[in-house]
Amino acid sequence: MKLQLNAISRAITYAIASTASVGIFSTTAMADENGAKKEKIEKIAVVGSRAAPRSVGDSPVPVDIIGGEELSKAGGDDMLELLKGSVPSLNVHQNPISDAASLVRPANLRGLPADSTLILLNGKRRHRSSVIAFLGGGINDGAQGPDISVIPSIALKQVEVLRDGAAAQYGSDAIAGVINFVLKDASEGGSFAVKHGQFFEGDGDTTTYEGNVGLPFSDDGFANLSFQYKNADATSRSVQRPDAAAYDGAGVPGIRNPAQVWGAPEINDDITLFGNVGLDLTNDSQFYMFGNYSERDVKGGFYYRNPQTRPQVYSNDGGDTLLVADLDGLDTGISCPTVNLKNSAGEQILDVSTIAAYQQIASNSDIGNNCFAFNEILPAGFTPFFGGNITDTSLTIGTKGDITDGYFKGARYDLSGSVGRNESRYFITNTVNASLGAETPMDFSPGKYIQLEKNFNADISKGYDFDLAYDVNIAAGLEWHEETFEVIAGDEASFIAGPLTEQGFGIGSNGFPGFKPSAAGEYSRRNYAAYVDVETPFTEEFLMGWALRYEDYDSFGSTTNYKITAQFQATDDLSFRGSISTGFRAPTVGQANVSNVQTNLSSGVLVDSALLPPTNPVSQLLGGTELQPEESDSYTFGAVYQSGDIFLTIDYYNIQVEDRISQSDKINLTVSQKAALKAAGVPNVDSLAQVSFFTNDFDTTTQGVDVVANYSMDLLDGYSTFAFAYNWNETEVDRFSAITGAFKVKRLEEDLPQHRATATWTQQWETFTGFIRYNYFGEYQGVHVDFDQTAITADPSVTFDAELTYFATENVSLSIGANNIFDQEPEKLDFQKASGIPNNNWGGKYYETSPYGINGGFYYVKATYTF
Repeated sequence: MKLQLNAISRAITYAIASTASVGIFSTTAMADENGAKKEKIEKIAVVGSRAAPRSVGDSPVPVDIIGGEELSKAGGDDMLELLKGSVPSLNVHQNPISDAASLVRPANLRGLPADSTLILLNGKRRHRSSVIAFLGGGINDGAQGPDISVIPSIALKQVEVLRDGAAAQYGSDAIAGVINFVLKDASEGGSFAVKHGQFFEGDGDTTTYEGNVGLPFSDDGFANLSFQYKNADATSRSVQRPDAAAYDGAGVPGIRNPAQVWGAPEINDDITLFGNVGLDLTNDSQFYMFGNYSERDVKGGFYYRNPQTRPQVYSNDGGDTLLVADLDGLDTGISCPTVNLKNSAGEQILDVSTIAAYQQIASNSDIGNNCFAFNEILPAGFTPFFGGNITDTSLTIGTKGDITDGYFKGARYDLSGSVGRNESRYFITNTVNASLGAETPMDFSPGKYIQLEKNFNADISKGYDFDLAYDVNIAAGLEWHEETFEVIAGDEASFIAGPLTEQGFGIGSNGFPGFKPSAAGEYSRRNYAAYVDVETPFTEEFLMGWALRYEDYDSFGSTTNYKITAQFQATDDLSFRGSISTGFRAPTVGQANVSNVQTNLSSGVLVDSALLPPTNPVSQLLGGTELQPEESDSYTFGAVYQSGDIFLTIDYYNIQVEDRISQSDKINLTVSQKAALKAAGVPNVDSLAQVSFFTNDFDTTTQGVDVVANYSMDLLDGYSTFAFAYNWNETEVDRFSAITGAFKVKRLEEDLPQHRATATWTQQWETFTGFIRYNYFGEYQGVHVDFDQTAITADPSVTFDAELTYFATENVSLSIGANNIFDQEPEKLDFQKASGIPNNNWGGKYYETSPYGINGGFYYVKATYTF
């Protein structure tokens, strides 16, 4: 406990020192479209309480309110990047060369994985993505969270970030907190904007069109509609791999430069449509409906396949001899010569076309017609391109209002049903199914994942007079939820074991083999919940809240969770708050049932690894068991200071999670284990080097401090607002086994910076507004290609963002700005600093765990028409 208090003391001291050095606070005042100052507007949150919406300063739990206008003031259009600039405890990695994690990027609130944060839309649970982050960079290995990137900022009225565990109120996933996206609900007006930008390197050109319109829906309602359409070019922060450069120097034709690309993927036809409809049915009841349709194509790079060493395509002995196929079968007909890839001195012969034995294979002779090597059609090796089409749809319909008769007179009710669906259809191009030999196609469709969720909610709340300071609010509700994960098989060529399988050639589309019919299927789970939530104002100064939730799943059983909150108003300006709660996160249906084969780097070498369900006999042989829910215990305490235009909060949090669910370490298969797998009927075992599965294997304790400060004042003949936010976050792994592995533990504890801070100064004049934002990132662990020997401690960094807007007319504004305006480079790969790595074997320039990405500065221009 003494060590913990010392850590808290250091973090608070660091926060105060950072605040003093920056000299910036913020305000709750806002500006209208022409830059004129408005009166101070109180920020009201719906999330975190079942009672009437309350001011963030009066909330017994920490809630951040981010207005839609604030979100629009940034260079990017990805919601994850927009939130990262406003919520320091939120971290987002760009995940280059990370399988599906490159298509739907996971985000981390308070250092916990993406699926430990509950996402709401207009207060209703948002469905999760069908994408599972198989290569999630340690923290997100196996995470399956919602796809936040489909939500455009122009559709939003505000975003509410509850930085507190809330499973007792909202159910599974709310261990780290809750993010509620609130859609615009205006019945008139709107805007249209065009934005274009690119990175300082001259790539990644991004063009975005977005619009919003509010329309009357009869005389008593609204229909607020939004859209966003975007295209973004890929980026490259790469150097030529030394092996590819050597082949190019030796005259091998077709070598690309760079042969392997590290950077952001290409995004095409990214279209999102959002609608929000409300209608007053009577004076006391309202109908509501909202939903979205979103679709995009994403294409990124993969690892380069060396034309002499890639196993199961070019060589199966590390590049000593060429892998040659005998087309009429082994030991029959004409024998194929052995092609030695090293000379008598043991040096690699880079141009195989100069080797006499290979010349026989490549000739039109009897030997050439009977023998085949992939160098004949792909002499330079190859680099697959991996991507997918992501489609996301949702619809929520409900009614809410006040009960005017009977026992529940005066109560508020809310009845709703929702359905959400996310589909990821994968493709991989410029690759081969080596077992098919020269007849292989080079473009494959490996299959689809589909996530479908349905929710029905019934909520009621009422205030009762118990002679306390004011009414005691009692809320109760029921929820039914069904989750379905479906795997659809790929085209046959993407998974078939061709005629060359027995000769050591790899099976399926190299890099991402297709889903076999035996792996396809539909898996469902249902659960229901009941909750009660009470807020008791014992005095005008002292408020307590109590929540209890029972949830029953048809798979692993039931769980009961509670939460207790308190707020004490010590003076007119100062209040104290705190909470204690339990929580849980149910394993997703996808995590419990998915199987997949992927190519990944293991100790710097490309190998094929199979992910199997935890109940598969193979997984059980290696230590797998049926998944159980994670369980958490958390507490927070903090203070709120409000005086005039000054607003300051400091909150400490502590989250202990037991039996965390994650993908196991990739376990190298021994000869005896392969024999056991074959005996269990597992096909194509010889092509696998490793196996992993989902498991409840480790416990963690995450603690930290959040500081938020706001201030406003008249300055420079205009109006200034200042905002500062700081987060210290520390995660310790309390228990783990060899299934998780020591390096993954190190990544969980060190990959994210422990210290994050942002400070923003916004200045408003009559015809101009502008802002500058300071972003601080503390030390973090730099890791390259998920290889422990590349790991270093990266230095702290600072970036700056800025934007200037000119209001040309009452309706037209023009903006210019930049993210990372001074083009601060991320930590460069340093193989002298890392132990045991002789050179840059994989063509990267930066450690991909950089908390602000690897692409550098991005500048943009934007034109907006408001009506």
